[in-house]
Amino acid sequence: MFPRKRFEIPLPGRSLRLGERCLLMGILNVTPDSFAETRQLDPVAAIDAALRLEADGADLIDVGGESTRPGALPVDEREELARVLPVLRALSPRLRVPISIDTSKAGVARAAVDAGAAIINDISGLRYDRSIASVAATSGAGLVLMHMRGQPRSMYDEAVYADVAADVVRELQASIAAARECGVAMACIIADPGVGFAKRPSHSYGVLARLPELAAALDRPLLVGPSRKSFMRGAVGDRPAAERDWGTAAAVTAAVLNGAHIVRVHAVAEMVQVVRVAEEIRRHVGADSEP
Repeated sequence: MFPRKRFEIPLPGRSLRLGERCLLMGILNVTPDSFAETRQLDPVAAIDAALRLEADGADLIDVGGESTRPGALPVDEREELARVLPVLRALSPRLRVPISIDTSKAGVARAAVDAGAAIINDISGLRYDRSIASVAATSGAGLVLMHMRGQPRSMYDEAVYADVAADVVRELQASIAAARECGVAMACIIADPGVGFAKRPSHSYGVLARLPELAAALDRPLLVGPSRKSFMRGAVGDRPAAERDWGTAAAVTAAVLNGAHIVRVHAVAEMVQVVRVAEEIRRHVGADSEP
């Protein structure tokens, strides 16, 4: 079984230990056009949903106010803030687990950290707004840098790779270098290979299969987010996103077995079971089996 290196990520007021087991990041989208779940625009409903995710076993909650589904149009900063800030302010004193803000705007990241977010999750890997790194550096927030090319509305136009693992590593290394130039400590950085983003299905499967190569080359903890994504269609059929949890379970299992530190999922209660069983498989590799 592929080894999983241990890391300790410093966060404001706490630290996040990664590598002992794979953690689950529960997705909370407060957008009108999420591709994979019921809309949670009502702050009260969103808060209840986040508390359920924690109760179901989420180790982190990722709050997002702008859809990044294929074809999605951008949302201005004012609208994104109006969606996420009431939720963050209400959740911060109530959740025991760290909150992540899923944004590519420095203004949103800054306000979210002030409202209690401990991690900034940037799908663009600093390509849209490099000053997000400065927010992370000055606040001490963790920083997730995801691999992506282009914009959500046109990202598949750039899904051309000579070697998907090598290209993803090279481009994530550039994002990490940019963060370091802005003062972000290496210890605060988590890498996400961007399953489903600017990648054809073969590329996404290739990334999942070659996670150990990415982990070794990047020497950073890996966050993997395959949940309900369309790359599974060829395998599971053309079914709605909300009906892809069985396919997600297979992808999550592969991610755990291949050394992922965090998996980002919608159906936390179900994926907790998947992750725990996959972790038991990891634990028993090389061990004598009991009768």
